[in-house]
Amino acid sequence: MKILLVFGTRPEAIKLAPLVSKLMQVKGIEVSVCVTAQHRQMLDQVLDLFKIKPDYDLDIMRDGQGLGYVTATVLTRLKRVLEESRPNWVIVQGDTSTTFAAALAAFYERIKVAHVEAGLRTGNVEAPWPEEINRVLTTRLASLHFAPTEEARENLVKEGVYSDRIEVTGNTVIDALFQTVAQIETNKELQHSLSKRFPFLDDLNRGRRLILATGHRRENFHGGLERVCRALEQLAARDDVIIVYPVHLNPAVRESVNRVLHGRTNVYLLPPQDYLPFVYLMRRAYFIISDSGGLQEEAPSIGKPVLVTRDTTERPEAVAAGTVALVGTDVNAIVAKATELLDEAKAYEAMSIARNPYGDGQASDRIVKRLLREGL
Repeated sequence: MKILLVFGTRPEAIKLAPLVSKLMQVKGIEVSVCVTAQHRQMLDQVLDLFKIKPDYDLDIMRDGQGLGYVTATVLTRLKRVLEESRPNWVIVQGDTSTTFAAALAAFYERIKVAHVEAGLRTGNVEAPWPEEINRVLTTRLASLHFAPTEEARENLVKEGVYSDRIEVTGNTVIDALFQTVAQIETNKELQHSLSKRFPFLDDLNRGRRLILATGHRRENFHGGLERVCRALEQLAARDDVIIVYPVHLNPAVRESVNRVLHGRTNVYLLPPQDYLPFVYLMRRAYFIISDSGGLQEEAPSIGKPVLVTRDTTERPEAVAAGTVALVGTDVNAIVAKATELLDEAKAYEAMSIARNPYGDGQASDRIVKRLLREGL
């Protein structure tokens, strides 16, 4: 069986890395990796961490790239890869433009598509944008759907996907998270190195608590991200917190964040972090404020509350479990919920009890077993 995995962004790489490793251990499967480099620098960090050497690199990233450019370029450049490698299966992950374009390219070549993290939905094609429509379109192109939860499976069935084409596996990001946490916990030299990398975390030994913040969603570019930063600015005025914000490379994100938060007391603006040090920061955080989908999956596994700066989420399981709360981008709503977590022990305890609706770290094993049952 010949399998080609295609991905192009940091989140895709993190979530597919455990699957790449598992597939390469199976006799009778020939594994190839194609990266689109939709996000070049952030992707390369993950490839280095998980020791993945791509067989094909489309290297599409350019300054100011738009969605049309990404989709069209992946579609045309991947055609040559598919013609050369002729896989039985193309595996894509999640909801990026790379995911949709790669699935469409495979469909055009009459190659079967397996979609990892299938079935997530908000029901609103405007949020997250354009990710929601990427997922929906990829579903129509895929032959096999790896749903992370029962709710995701139900979404697919409601859309007409036959139940025997769906496998509930858990989310592969938990596989990656558990592997990385174990690496940190078992390596004293690594712990020392990470401690030296973030010397400001010494403040946590003096009674302060860490709020970890991120933001990158396109639907928040027009005012939403700035409002989130204004809320962080208010929270940073407290003398019992520090705020750490690894700033996404997108120029729109950097402009808003730096304009509001640069130079503020108790705020540390960092460059984008490799996955391993970011997991270290997650584990040191008191709670997280973010619009990230992946963090909604990861943080509940290590008992960290997440305040999601979005009005909708395609990951309602964590909201139902009580570890995630939707706060939108209203300044007062963000400050009020964050203050509640900081000041009310019972509220914090209710959100910080580790509940993991996204699996047990064995998702990659389940995916491999189903692919072996499917065969060519």
